Amino acid sequence: MKHALGAFLKQATTKIGIITAITFQLLFSLIWMTGYAGVSDNTSQLKIAIVNEDQGLGSKIVQNLQGNLPFQTELVASNEQAHNLLNDRQVQMVMHISADFSKQLQTPGQTVPITYTINESNPSMTKSVMQAVAGNVTASVNKEAVAAGASAVLTQMNPKLPAEQASQIAQGLATKVTSDIQSTNKVKDMPNQMLPMMLVLASIVGTMIMGMNFNVSTNILGASVNKMSKMAARIVVTVIAVVVVGLISATMVVALGGHVEKGFLSLWAFETLFLLTFALVAEMFLTLFGNVGMLFNIAMLSLQLVSSGAIVPRELLSPLYHTISNAFPATYAVNGLMNILFGGPGVAKEVGFLFLIAAVALVIDILVVSAKKAKAVPAMEQRPQTA
Repeated sequence: MKHALGAFLKQATTKIGIITAITFQLLFSLIWMTGYAGVSDNTSQLKIAIVNEDQGLGSKIVQNLQGNLPFQTELVASNEQAHNLLNDRQVQMVMHISADFSKQLQTPGQTVPITYTINESNPSMTKSVMQAVAGNVTASVNKEAVAAGASAVLTQMNPKLPAEQASQIAQGLATKVTSDIQSTNKVKDMPNQMLPMMLVLASIVGTMIMGMNFNVSTNILGASVNKMSKMAARIVVTVIAVVVVGLISATMVVALGGHVEKGFLSLWAFETLFLLTFALVAEMFLTLFGNVGMLFNIAMLSLQLVSSGAIVPRELLSPLYHTISNAFPATYAVNGLMNILFGGPGVAKEVGFLFLIAAVALVIDILVVSAKKAKAVPAMEQRPQTA
């Protein structure tokens, strides 16, 4: 037993296994704790588009909201323009005050809605934050309407309105404004909401392990096969593998009731592309650094999960993580998956960036393999085999 234990511990693969397990813990702890630090304090980075069609009390409400809301606000001329911004994820919510808002407030016994629209094709945290904001804004509007002297505004709009009646109307405003929360690109349940994160996580881990095994296969072949031929074979097998894996993944999503707004073929094609990109990036690090490249791949896994927007909106991350996420394929994989699964704009931008990252990784891989010296074939291998 003692001899076996010593022999087992001497193996390089045993040491690499232990180091890998330790590295996972160190990198995940470091990256996740620093990546999500201050998320609660960064809510000011979220943006709300305000469409105000009421030139009476609505203007006063907007002015108060812009001064008090702990979010960025953008006045937008039309509801259609605001919804386009929402669909493109440039704002997280649209707040709409109708043209007859002030008029309805003067009608006894009638409640007046402020319409809030949320795009559910986003990280689930965005939806929950914006729903809470809608309730708080409505409560704030009710209070501000009275505190700002709504009676004076109403009297100015209607000079014939007695001051006493204007005051009574103003006091009743505190319960007249209600929330009308609507959603676009609705996601029907929790499993679907988590699909982008699950697909990206499975893809990164799967291609990382696949690349590691392909690297072992390449080393086993040794100098008996030309180095460029080995690389070409590895790339061909990688392409075939990601097409098959993408097909299986897309089939499982649809078969298990996944919400695929833009169709099976779009999902399959897009999955194949980001799987290929993840695979080429993982293989690039292994080509550059050998087995040590796995440490870089582990770091990339953690960095991409934190910064991609699959779990926490990228707007809430620190500037460092938000900036570096633009160079990671997972960011574009998550955005594209949300568009294909839940609805939203096209994925041309995401496809372009994924192709670019894949191309850069492939070029680096080719250059490094070309620059490496081929190991000499041992004499035993050079002799022709005879019967």
